[in-house]
Amino acid sequence: MDERYARFSRLLIDRPHRKVLRVVMNRPDKLNAADGEMHSDLTEIWRVIDADPSVNAVLLTGAGKAFSAGGDLDLVDKMMTDFNTRMRVWKEARDMVYNVINCSKPIVSAINGAAVGAGLVLAILADISVAANSAKLIDGHTKLGVAAGDHAAIIWPLLCGMAKAKYHLLLCETVTGEEAERIGLVSLAVPAEELQARALDVAVRLAEGAPNAIRWTKYALNNWLRAMGPTFDTSLALEMLGFGGPEVKEGLASHLEKRRPAVPPASPL
Repeated sequence: MDERYARFSRLLIDRPHRKVLRVVMNRPDKLNAADGEMHSDLTEIWRVIDADPSVNAVLLTGAGKAFSAGGDLDLVDKMMTDFNTRMRVWKEARDMVYNVINCSKPIVSAINGAAVGAGLVLAILADISVAANSAKLIDGHTKLGVAAGDHAAIIWPLLCGMAKAKYHLLLCETVTGEEAERIGLVSLAVPAEELQARALDVAVRLAEGAPNAIRWTKYALNNWLRAMGPTFDTSLALEMLGFGGPEVKEGLASHLEKRRPAVPPASPL
């Protein structure tokens, strides 16, 4: 593999086609949960891909049974207790979203299994999202005790409408791949055994298409997302604010202890 990608140690990278770069989140023993290193990798790699003239399209997926189980709980704990960690993750979470939006190369996600947290960011922000019918898309922020900030406000209402967005984001209701296609949250849903082949076929078709026409179309369409930048920035700031509050402490504790949270009273607004 090209030396420019060697530093992304949490990602497996190969070329299933000479113009397609396949990026595989690679912590299968942890369901590809994003620790600090993977979070950084998933933020920075899009700039490298954008500058790589040999890449015309990207295929993103997860190793093993899951796309990504979201943020590693050790990272969540550090964000709660260490201000500098929280600020680093805030900057990375912001840059991850904008780097995907601004990457000129079309990105295809192959959503296998669970897609949560940072993994869900990339699954949904991909230009074409292909999910297994049995995949489970979950934005669990409010259940953890923080605002849904890392991508939800910038794109869910645009994809599936405000009513569905509020239902799933406020209640942390799971969306299967099949249901996600029905409501417009993903581009396609296919049987699990067909997922990787179908997603690769889409990536190859993009890679073999007219590159400027495809990139310019992506750029223009993504102005819808850029217009929602201030809304996204607000949601992400409020999420980070929550990591210093009491609700996330109880949310994490109840998750680890496998019990219902004892929700503290709301702060006065």
